[in-house]
Amino acid sequence: MPYSAFVGAEAPVIQAAQFADCLGENMQTCTEANFYPRGTGPYVVSDMRPNDVVTFVANEHYREPDKPAFATVVIKGGGDAAAAARAVLETGEADWAWNLQVAPEVLAQMEAAGIGQLTTSFGTSMERVMFQWTNVDPSLGDDRGELMGGNNPHPFLTDRRVRQAMAIDQEVLVEVGYGATGRVTCNLVPAPAMYASTANDGCEVQDIEGANALLDEAGWVRGPDGVRTKDGMRLSVLFQTSTNAVRQDFQALIQEWWREIGVEVELKNSDAGVFFGNDPSSPDTYGKFWADVQMYTSSASGTDIPAYIAAYLCSQAAQRANNWLGSNNTRYCNPEFDALHAQLSVTADLNERAEIIKRLNDIVVQDYVVVPLVYRGDVSARANSLLGTAKNSWDSELWNIADWHRGD
Repeated sequence: MPYSAFVGAEAPVIQAAQFADCLGENMQTCTEANFYPRGTGPYVVSDMRPNDVVTFVANEHYREPDKPAFATVVIKGGGDAAAAARAVLETGEADWAWNLQVAPEVLAQMEAAGIGQLTTSFGTSMERVMFQWTNVDPSLGDDRGELMGGNNPHPFLTDRRVRQAMAIDQEVLVEVGYGATGRVTCNLVPAPAMYASTANDGCEVQDIEGANALLDEAGWVRGPDGVRTKDGMRLSVLFQTSTNAVRQDFQALIQEWWREIGVEVELKNSDAGVFFGNDPSSPDTYGKFWADVQMYTSSASGTDIPAYIAAYLCSQAAQRANNWLGSNNTRYCNPEFDALHAQLSVTADLNERAEIIKRLNDIVVQDYVVVPLVYRGDVSARANSLLGTAKNSWDSELWNIADWHRGD
């Protein structure tokens, strides 16, 4: 994407000499360079503790001599959204908190304390359910979750009728989990407007009767306990996500809806630091996706929609060979999608690009690789005393941190 180079978080300027030996396969092993990059921003890393805390100090060589305003910035990861919101809005322990996936009524109560305020913007953030396309049975050993050229399919989720039958009531989820900070969407790419397809409108209408008919057609028969079986196999799924009050509410609702159509659902949640971590030895990461269904939010990094939707390319499949770091953790593989994405990479006209992006979106949505749940506003909180912030969903939360300063 030529329009985004060197103008946002997706294309940072880093020192060539420092990263000269960190290309290709060496990228993962360059611990010193990756933990302590030297760039042109207002702050530089002074200490990094993975999955915990990063400490920054002002860059003495920054191009604007009167900035930044703070000598030190500490960013803490992990924990949960409610605790992060509370640290800004109620206790004053922090100045900024992002990704506040907290029930709207809870956020309103916190904001009422009067020491901080919420700020929201909409970009491409979309909470979704994703289906596993490979067999992740532990008995497979090293072949667990491997694409294997399409020769290791999931036992039943590769049947489109099963995926399509997983009925969701989007309007209920928006109301319960987000209120005014969420919207119904039927697209993987909900924005910008020129990229938003209208071919999937109507997905927000839940059809339990139609879902049951699809599963009947697919040969899944209800047993005495209400769970469907086929060829001796139970229609049973493990549904994982991160630990978060809103997500656990969503899991409970979806579990009940799926029970209505004869699907047995086991729920699992892991600490966000583990779930979104990259530890190749952990069985609980979203990249490894050793479950049947998982739920989380993803969004484009800046304005680069092609990179966002590339998460469904065959070549991006997460597998043992890439330490489960490939962006395609569903292991979906469709040559038609790959060919269209390749066409997008050589198309410059914006209107033509928009049409291709819509078609790519429609393939993923209409093949039920993902089921959109909520088009999320990006909700953050700032202390009343922190000035100069300008939330922008098309860039990093910290895109203008050089301008942040303390007020009275």
